[in-house]
Amino acid sequence: MSSRCAACKHLRKRCQRDCIFSPYFPSNDPQRFDSMRRIYGASNIAKMLQQLPQHLRAEAANSMYFEAQCRPADPVYGCVKTISLLRQQIDHAHGQLAIIQAEIALYKAQIHGDNNQIQNADHQLPVSRFYNYLAADQGNGFPHPTPPTPSIQPPRSM
Repeated sequence: MSSRCAACKHLRKRCQRDCIFSPYFPSNDPQRFDSMRRIYGASNIAKMLQQLPQHLRAEAANSMYFEAQCRPADPVYGCVKTISLLRQQIDHAHGQLAIIQAEIALYKAQIHGDNNQIQNADHQLPVSRFYNYLAADQGNGFPHPTPPTPSIQPPRSM
């Protein structure tokens, strides 16, 4: 059984004890190095890893691997498409959270009988918008008095 890492096996060289590749490219996962080598090249991977402090190298190797997996599927945008979609989901979740927090404030105001705060909360956030967001989520068990309205937002510019 060989003790060479996947990178050294692929490069057909002896794996040194202080090999820059061995912690991040184990011998049992040769596809990991091969996919990264196709995108970045072996020497560029080594240079990038050597330029980083030791504690950041594992995260950098994982990030490069993620990009190498996304790039063949989408040669133009790569992982940016996935990151953008995740950002949209986060923004949508923040919007839902703000609506629910406003709804909670409305109900608390109703319980305490503060009519002024109720009027302000009603003016800022109609209850129907709250239920529209809830209706967009499938199987949540909440009543759906109004049909859901699709809310498509353009991606945020960074």
